[in-house]
Amino acid sequence: MSTLLEKHIVELLQERNDKAISLLYEHYGDTLYGVAHKVVRDEEMAQDVVQESFVKIWKKADSYDASKAKLFTWLFRITRNTAIDKLRSVNTKNDKEIQMDVSDVYNLGVHSIRPDLMDVRENLDKIESKYQIVLDALFFQGMTQQEASDELDIPLGTIKSRLKIGLRELKKLYGTSLALIIVVFSTF
Repeated sequence: MSTLLEKHIVELLQERNDKAISLLYEHYGDTLYGVAHKVVRDEEMAQDVVQESFVKIWKKADSYDASKAKLFTWLFRITRNTAIDKLRSVNTKNDKEIQMDVSDVYNLGVHSIRPDLMDVRENLDKIESKYQIVLDALFFQGMTQQEASDELDIPLGTIKSRLKIGLRELKKLYGTSLALIIVVFSTF
């Protein structure tokens, strides 16, 4: 590719001109797809990576510095890093799903503990409602922490914090008889 064309594309990018993306795709799309595919080894995922890369390229256009790297090198790095991130994300998600499927503790919690025999539901109203909601979702509805986060539209970290605090509050009411429940729920 000519240096003149590269400069033109960079100018268009920095001006936020839509034509820049068309030119980038026309001149680099196939090559960047090849880079993505080599990392993720999946056609559909590679297409997603290229699309995400073009969004990043558009958003980071101001950060491109021709004195530090050629345009292709910059595009290559963004695409390769996006592909690696995508692959890690998918692998992490798969690992978590596998762990939940084979977890004996998870199965123990669902089948072995009978919260109705401990009158926990009746005592939930003695703690703050934000903890009640989380405990109800996890304890009585059988949701995982991630499912509760998605369903209640509460960040996962907040779900974990509210679970911990809610169980601590219930423990004050029940004493040591709630210790088994706390152990089971802390593994979710």
